[in-house]
Amino acid sequence: MAMETTSLVINIGSASKKYALYSGEKELGNYHFEKEDGAFIVTESYHDITEKISLEENNYTNSTAFIIERLKTKNAGVTIDQIGIRVVAPGTYFHTTQPITKEYIKKLKEALIMAPLHIAPTLKEIELLPSLFSDIPIIAVSDSAFHATMTESAQFYALPIEAIKKYDLYRFGYHGISMQSIVRTLQETLNPLPPKIIICHLGSGASITAVKDGKSYDTSMGFTPLEGLPMGTRVGNIDPGAIIHLAKLLNLSPDELDMYLNTQCGLHGLSGNSADVRELIALEQKGDTNAKRTLDYFSYHVKKYIGAYISALNGLDLLVFTAGIGERSLIMRERIVSNLDGLGIIMNKEKNDAVSKDHISFIEDITSKVKIAVIKTNEMKEIAFALANSRY
Repeated sequence: MAMETTSLVINIGSASKKYALYSGEKELGNYHFEKEDGAFIVTESYHDITEKISLEENNYTNSTAFIIERLKTKNAGVTIDQIGIRVVAPGTYFHTTQPITKEYIKKLKEALIMAPLHIAPTLKEIELLPSLFSDIPIIAVSDSAFHATMTESAQFYALPIEAIKKYDLYRFGYHGISMQSIVRTLQETLNPLPPKIIICHLGSGASITAVKDGKSYDTSMGFTPLEGLPMGTRVGNIDPGAIIHLAKLLNLSPDELDMYLNTQCGLHGLSGNSADVRELIALEQKGDTNAKRTLDYFSYHVKKYIGAYISALNGLDLLVFTAGIGERSLIMRERIVSNLDGLGIIMNKEKNDAVSKDHISFIEDITSKVKIAVIKTNEMKEIAFALANSRY
């Protein structure tokens, strides 16, 4: 019997880093590096034992090397056969999962100017890996590949067609690995898969995807992850004219404008206080009108996308909530679904309050025409699945 391939799965975010070790499709352990109360920490889960470890900044910076040393101290005896890393990058070239080569790194560096906040930390990690792992395949798992099935009406902007094709200016969409994870969970849970699904991936980054017959039909993020819903610090949809006007008023260069729209806007900018929905809910309960306005704004725009995608799909069988806010905030789920009864979407409050953190939960009322589910997304497992079932 052939030995299972051991894979190291890497997911680099702007504020955290996630790693997981898999034997085939079975997780052996995972590591979550982040900042907590100004200090660097890693939460390590290995063989069902979880430990939170304080770190020096250099351990956080060199997180992969830290993991290798941790495995040695545990006498794990694990040999890593391949590495899979999530890549968020605009461009048709990045619309497929593929081995990382010198050409791939060159293309990623060229794309850096289009989405520096998302590409820069991933590129840094990719360039470090060969020094730690010699002769091991490193696979770039595309975060937009799931959306390659969108129609031209969903993929195009109303720009001159020559400019679209020359400069590769399409709506690529993101959170695709998360979307595939949700679809896979539903395929394993429901038989048959509902033909018309809307998935609300609501976290610090947020997007909504219309799924038809298991494939992406449309999604809210576009050329970059900046388009669509208002997010923790990202502006979401805005009149381009307002952006031009603002850049003139604030005398911002293109790079400064990019930073401003990605880090100073969204829930953080509108509230003037916080990008964290939990904090905003607490502030609202204390009478903070800015917090209330921000949460109302976020809920309203999620509702708008749900309505738009019901129209695009010509109906809806299942509405899914996932990611940090979607999975954990019963208040925001209730807030979003309220007053959608005209679309046949009715939540059962008791079921919503009793959602399981680890399994799929259905929270629709018996009178609802549409099923409503809360599902934990697992991007790391989905990357491992892609690696275990492909040959590069």
